Amino acid sequence: MSDKLLLQKLGALCGFMVPIVAFGCIGMAILSFPEFSWINNALSDLGVVAGVTGVVFNFGLFVAGLLCFFFAVVGLFNYFKNSAVGKLGSVVFAVAAVCLMNIGVFNENFWSVHFVFAVLFFVTLPVAFCVLAVVLYLVREINLAVFTLGSMVGVAMPWIVYFLMVSTSNVAVPEFISSVVGSIWIAFMSYKLLKPTRL
Repeated sequence: MSDKLLLQKLGALCGFMVPIVAFGCIGMAILSFPEFSWINNALSDLGVVAGVTGVVFNFGLFVAGLLCFFFAVVGLFNYFKNSAVGKLGSVVFAVAAVCLMNIGVFNENFWSVHFVFAVLFFVTLPVAFCVLAVVLYLVREINLAVFTLGSMVGVAMPWIVYFLMVSTSNVAVPEFISSVVGSIWIAFMSYKLLKPTRL
């Protein structure tokens, strides 16, 4: 096995770990803070709760973002090694991962910085999916391209609906839906990365 294919597989393993770490820590944070409300809170509100809640939540976002970063720069970048557009999509995905890491580092106590990184994360993630869907279509991976395009819609649509609603009292629900859709794509793409194939 070549070094680049080995790196691709290591990137895939990082991808498989993303939803486990992210949702495991989010779940533990929610369980440790019964006052949390899906109606009245943002998920990031958990990051400023004193004690184990804030620590677990912020740790989970940082580690999940770090795993996403390696998934992008080691896994996706090698998978799309023969495509400039694919490399671009991988870089945009890596930027989204860095934003996720910094959401955990700069919690709501650093509101301005936190807000910027949160917005950038939920903007760059669907942009990355859009770019990768294009390159997958160009190399005739039609089913994967459609799935990636659908993931882009799934990540963006909760926010479109949220901003069109008259009442916008929380963001926990669109945050969670977008994150679940993104994680499903990462898990599926990680499975693809395990195969000795590169585009």
